[in-house]
Amino acid sequence: MTLLVFGTTGQVATELRARAQGAIFLGRDAADLGDPAGCAAAIRAHAPTAVINAAAYTAVDKAEEEEALATLVNGAAPTAMAEACADLGIPFVHISTDYVFAGDGDAPWSPDDPTGPLGAYGRSKLIGEEGVRSAGGTHAILRTSWVFSPHGANFVKTMLRLGAEREKLTIIADQIGGPTAAGRIAVACLAIAEQLTQDPDKRGTYHFSGAPDASWADFAREIFAQAGLPCVVEDIPTSAYPTPAKRPSNSRLDCAATQATFGIDRPDWKSDLTETLQILSRNKGIDR
Repeated sequence: MTLLVFGTTGQVATELRARAQGAIFLGRDAADLGDPAGCAAAIRAHAPTAVINAAAYTAVDKAEEEEALATLVNGAAPTAMAEACADLGIPFVHISTDYVFAGDGDAPWSPDDPTGPLGAYGRSKLIGEEGVRSAGGTHAILRTSWVFSPHGANFVKTMLRLGAEREKLTIIADQIGGPTAAGRIAVACLAIAEQLTQDPDKRGTYHFSGAPDASWADFAREIFAQAGLPCVVEDIPTSAYPTPAKRPSNSRLDCAATQATFGIDRPDWKSDLTETLQILSRNKGIDR
């Protein structure tokens, strides 16, 4: 399989670079997602046998002010990529998000549940999903949530920094989801791309997140416990921590179809957290 990956520095892209030896990785200098036509041209020029899009506009709050840009990057660019892949008859794997859902209730979201994004970021990602499907090619949309890793900006690294500075932190306890290690997402994307080349009938929309589901406060407590930090977590409601973009309260994802179709189980995020902390400790918290 000759693999082309959009993205080089994001959490999942970094993990893909560590695992997909020989793959072609295109950063912003080679393929700017602000230029959808250029992204499609890059696919045609390299003529790979599969494509993974691991690049996106991910500034959730800033997207409220830059919705046009977010929609260009998260909507038009993956649509153009999917159309190019469809023309070439090759699989396209696209990473999406729990933010396409309204986040109400407490049941895990199934891939075919009605969407209803609460903000600009979610709307932009949903437009991308719709474009990928409408392209008509072999594709997999993989929705995930609460991504963490030893590199880049993420909740784990923020908690380690703040937990070392403060005796107590107030953390939101009424948003529930599945923390997911970027390395696990990378492995899932590679497996899905490989299987789609063999069986295009596996195309569709899937979910992938860590287990068990937890609140941000639960997540923080586990980080501090594993890191040996004495910082105390005080639970607060979302209303006590307003942000420009509204977050979904329920980010639980039903991942049964991913397991049944691709044989990929939900990973244990606590075990993945242990590995992440070990890497950060070895690197003294510095990104790889």
